[in-house]
Amino acid sequence: MASVISKTPRPMSIAGLSTSHLCPRFCSQTRPFSATTLRSTRQTLNLNTNLIAKTRSYPARRASSSHPPRQDRFASSRAISTPSNMVAENYEAVLKGKYPGKAHAKRVVDLIRKDVPDANGIIYLESQMTKMMEDSDEPEPFRQRRYFYYLTGCNLPDSHYIYDIQSSKSILFIPPINPDDVIWSGLPVSIDEALAQYDVDEVKLTTELNATLAHLGAANPKSSAFAIAKQVSDHVSFIEFDNKNFDVLKNAIEVSRVVKDEFEVAMLRKANYISGIGHRAVFARAKTAKNEQEFEAAFFERCVTHGIKKMSYDPIAASGRAAATLHYVGNNAPLEGKLNLLMDAGGEWNNYAADITRTFPLSGKFTKESRHIYETVLKMQKECIQVLKAGVLWDDVHLLAHKIAIDGLLEAGVLKGDKEEILKARTSAAFLPHGLGHYLGMDTHDTGGNPNFADKDKMFRYLRVRGKIPSGSVVTVEPGIYFCKFIIDPYLEDPAHSKFIDKDVLDKYWDVGGVRIEDNILITEDGHENLTDVPREADEMEALVSGS
Repeated sequence: MASVISKTPRPMSIAGLSTSHLCPRFCSQTRPFSATTLRSTRQTLNLNTNLIAKTRSYPARRASSSHPPRQDRFASSRAISTPSNMVAENYEAVLKGKYPGKAHAKRVVDLIRKDVPDANGIIYLESQMTKMMEDSDEPEPFRQRRYFYYLTGCNLPDSHYIYDIQSSKSILFIPPINPDDVIWSGLPVSIDEALAQYDVDEVKLTTELNATLAHLGAANPKSSAFAIAKQVSDHVSFIEFDNKNFDVLKNAIEVSRVVKDEFEVAMLRKANYISGIGHRAVFARAKTAKNEQEFEAAFFERCVTHGIKKMSYDPIAASGRAAATLHYVGNNAPLEGKLNLLMDAGGEWNNYAADITRTFPLSGKFTKESRHIYETVLKMQKECIQVLKAGVLWDDVHLLAHKIAIDGLLEAGVLKGDKEEILKARTSAAFLPHGLGHYLGMDTHDTGGNPNFADKDKMFRYLRVRGKIPSGSVVTVEPGIYFCKFIIDPYLEDPAHSKFIDKDVLDKYWDVGGVRIEDNILITEDGHENLTDVPREADEMEALVSGS
């Protein structure tokens, strides 16, 4: 996560601003790629395509490091402490421009042509449609379809989008004025306002959609309509197109989303900055809080005050042993008698997510056992971040985290025996059952990671990114160590694992619950940049929580 924040004032933070989960989130959200697209994905993520060459690169400034050298495959990696080619404090200036939907559309076409070399015709997408709650006259909370937003930057519901591949012309269709809606909700965005706001060539009303589709299809009898299955309304007609392709567009967008451009990184910077303010409010609340829900409220209040309207996911405010549940969302337990709080929370800025976790002592002082586990997890995170750069194999970084976890648990006496034998037996998966991290973007678990949840190797089964990570991608680095009886008890009953676990020592650690530390990392050509600026050093966190 973020580097140490000194108590001495300094002009710039890591984020470049003035310093004044064995459960749903660890499961796949995307369907498998076709064989051809999967080949394209691997080529893209291995930096072997022209597409990446045409995409903004992020060269890192080299900095000296006090970390000792590591194994050979990580020997040449470098950490950086300064922003990359885009000065971080200027992200607000970047965000004054338009979201680059047309540039994204061109990248998506390049990827479609890896599956369909002679692709011609249109890309067709729909926004999320207004839906009513069951047994209610209230609409469901609106969440824009990410595929639509990626090519439009438009957050309007009930809208449509066409991109003409041959002419590179884009058209956004917005709903006409409904007088009944105006009574309750005011005037909607006009055609002129939409054209000024979004990166499209033309804006029309949705009443013109089918006529426009018919015209484009008839103009080129050999053209195709590329769309996403189950995201085309019944009234939409592709009858004039020679072919309807529902197989490649979704995957092409998912692959394209892995590498972020300057505007997307600026969105992630802002989401991280505001979410960091929220986490500091959580620290400040520790001295007086009586219930987990107060931490959730403190985080949400600060984020909303600074302009964030939605959380990236349901916040996790887990105290005591509940912190061993990866995605605990009860957030309503009393704090009395609990040692630590794990706060995993992030907000969205215009659909781009932050995902940050901190664990701290509720009393303001770590116990001996808690501090040892915390320092081990912090070492795991620091050393894993240290080796990150374009082309690094994420599987290797995940393996590095397990090796450091084993060292720490051996030192604590929880594990016993030979380190390599413990690693080979995968006993460390009892304490670190999830993957090291995932891609981050418009989804908390963003697209393109190619996870293999059928992997028979339990150490890698929940690793959400497999393969090499490219420049311009953003990953979370979130190692953890957990003491969850439901997970660990089967290991204690299995002689292949129980011989490596000292149960008497383990019994001293159940109340630690779980420790996770998570930051959001931009991958650059020869290094990385930490977008998260939230305290993480044990001494500093103790001071912040205790108010000293």
